[in-house]
Amino acid sequence: MLVRLLRAYLRPYSKPIALVVLLQLIQTLATLYLPTLNADIIDNGVVKGDTGYILEIGGWMLAVTVGQVVCAIGAVYYGARTAMAVGRDLRATVFDRVQSFSARELGHFGAPSLITRTTNDVQQVQMLALMSFTLMVSAPIMCVGGIAMALQQDVPLSALLLIIVPVLGAVVSVIIVRMRPLFRGMQKRIDTVNRVLREQITGIRVIRAFVRDTHERKRFAGANTDLMDVSLRAGRLMSLMFPSMMLVVNLSSVAVLWFGGHRIDGGHMEIGALTAFLSYLMQIMSAVMMATFMFMMVPRAEVCAERIQEVLTTDSSVVPPAEPVTELRRSGHLELRGVEFRFPGAEEPVLKDVSLTARPGETTAVIGSTGSGKSTLLGLIPRLFDATGGSVLLDGVDVRDLDPALMAESVGLVPQKPYLFSGTVASNLRYGRPDASDEELWQALETAQAREFVERMELGLDAPIAQGGSNVSGGQRQRLAIARALVRRPGVYLFDDSFSALDYATDARLRSALARETGDATVVIVAQRVSTIRDADRILVLDEGRVVGSGTHTELMTSNDTYREIVLSQLTEEEAA
Repeated sequence: MLVRLLRAYLRPYSKPIALVVLLQLIQTLATLYLPTLNADIIDNGVVKGDTGYILEIGGWMLAVTVGQVVCAIGAVYYGARTAMAVGRDLRATVFDRVQSFSARELGHFGAPSLITRTTNDVQQVQMLALMSFTLMVSAPIMCVGGIAMALQQDVPLSALLLIIVPVLGAVVSVIIVRMRPLFRGMQKRIDTVNRVLREQITGIRVIRAFVRDTHERKRFAGANTDLMDVSLRAGRLMSLMFPSMMLVVNLSSVAVLWFGGHRIDGGHMEIGALTAFLSYLMQIMSAVMMATFMFMMVPRAEVCAERIQEVLTTDSSVVPPAEPVTELRRSGHLELRGVEFRFPGAEEPVLKDVSLTARPGETTAVIGSTGSGKSTLLGLIPRLFDATGGSVLLDGVDVRDLDPALMAESVGLVPQKPYLFSGTVASNLRYGRPDASDEELWQALETAQAREFVERMELGLDAPIAQGGSNVSGGQRQRLAIARALVRRPGVYLFDDSFSALDYATDARLRSALARETGDATVVIVAQRVSTIRDADRILVLDEGRVVGSGTHTELMTSNDTYREIVLSQLTEEEAA
C-alpha cells in the first residue's frame, strides 16, 4: 500500500528524483573513494616518507571531499523539495476527497480521524519520502560499493562480511516486525486524543456548567496515557536497535583487527589496506544503520498509508451526475415521491414512503417528535445524502441529475446548528455569493432581524467573527446564518429548526419579514415550536419516519391526534385555537 501510494504521487516528479539519485550516486562514490586514497597515502607516502606524494594525494582527497559536499547539499535540497511537494499533493487530495463525502461517510470516519489522516498520517508518509531521498538512495549504493571496495583491499578478510551483514540484518528484522502493530495502535490512539480534545474544546461551556472539569481531565488523561504507553513500548524497541547494532559493529571491528593483524604479520596485507578495510567496514555498517533508520519509519508510514488509502478509496454515496442538468425553470417547485432513507446496516429506515409537495409562494412546514426524521428529510433536498428509495424532484428534475453548482444556486439551507467561519460579518454573508453589495448585505440583515446588533458592533460589516461564531450568541448566529441564505436569493429556502434560539417576539418579526422577502420562493421549515409553523400553508406531520398527517393548522387540530398532542404540549386549548 505504501509503495503504491508513493509511486502514484512521486510520478510527476521523475526529473527531480533522477537528479537526486545522480547526486547521491556521485556523493557515495566519492565517499567510497576516499579510504582508498587514504590507504595509498599511508602505504606510498607515510611509510616511504614521500612528502610530495602525500601532498599530491591529499590535494586529490580535498577535491573529492569538496565534490562530495556539493553533491550532498544538492541532493538534500532537491530531495526535500520533492518530499514536501508530495506531502502537499497528498494533503490536497485527501482534503478534496473529504470535501466530496456526504454526511454518511463523514459519520463513518469521524472528524477527529479525518483530521489525523490529513495531517499526522500524511506527515509520516512525507517524512519517509524525505528520508528515502536523503538516506535510502545512498545506503544500498554505499553498502554494495563498500563490499566491492573491501574485496579489492583483501578477499580473505572480506569473508567476515558473510557473517556480519546477515547477523545485523536479523537483529534489525526481529525488532521491526514487533514495532509495526505498535505503530498502528499509536495512530489509533492519536485519533482518540484528537476526538476527546475536540469534544472538550467544543463543549467547554457544558463541562463548566455541570462542573465536570475533573471528570474530563481524567478522561483526557486516560486517552493521553494510552498513547504514552504505546509510544513507550515502541520507544523501548527503538532504543534496543542502536545498542544492538553498535554491539555488532564493535565486535566486527575487533574481529577485523584480530584477523587483519595476523594477515599483516604474515605479509599478506599492508597496513594501509587494513585501515581502508576498516573504513569500508564502517561505511557498510553505516549504510545498514541508515537503512535500519529507514526501516524504523517504514512500519508507521505503512500504517499511515493504509489509513490515507482508506479515505482515498472510499467513494461518496452522493455521486455527481455523469451528464448534469445545468438549467432549471427556476420556479422552485419541490416534490418528494415515496422517499425512503436508511443508514448502512440499520434494521429500520429513518424515513419510510414520505411524499411532499412544496410550491413557490407557499410555506411548507414539517413537525414531529424528536427522532422522527425531520432533519434527515430536509438533508435529502440539497443532497447532504441521497435517498435510498423514491426520488426528490426540483422543478421536475431529480436532484441526483442536477449540476452541484446549480443545486447550490437553487437551494439555500440554514442548518439546525448554524456555523460561521472565522473572518468578518461580511465575509460570512458573502460565503455563497461573493459579489453581493453592501446594500444587499444590510437588506438581508434587516430581514433576518440582525441589522441592529451588527450596527452596534464597532466595525459593522467588518466586525470580526471567531471560528464557529463563538464570539456571538446562539440567536445572533442563527440570524446571521439566515441572512447568509437570504443574500444568495435561491428559489428554495430550507430552514432546519433555524428559529429555536430566538425569543417569541423576534421569531414573529423574523417570520413576518421573511414572508415579504421570500414571497415568490418555496419555503420549507422544520421546527419544534408550534408558533413558528402554525401559519404555514401546509404542515406535514412525521412520526417514526412516516407521514401521519398533512394540512393546515386548523385542519390538523381537528383531524390528527399526533399533531394535536404536540400542540397541546406547548399551548393551551385556547391558544391553539
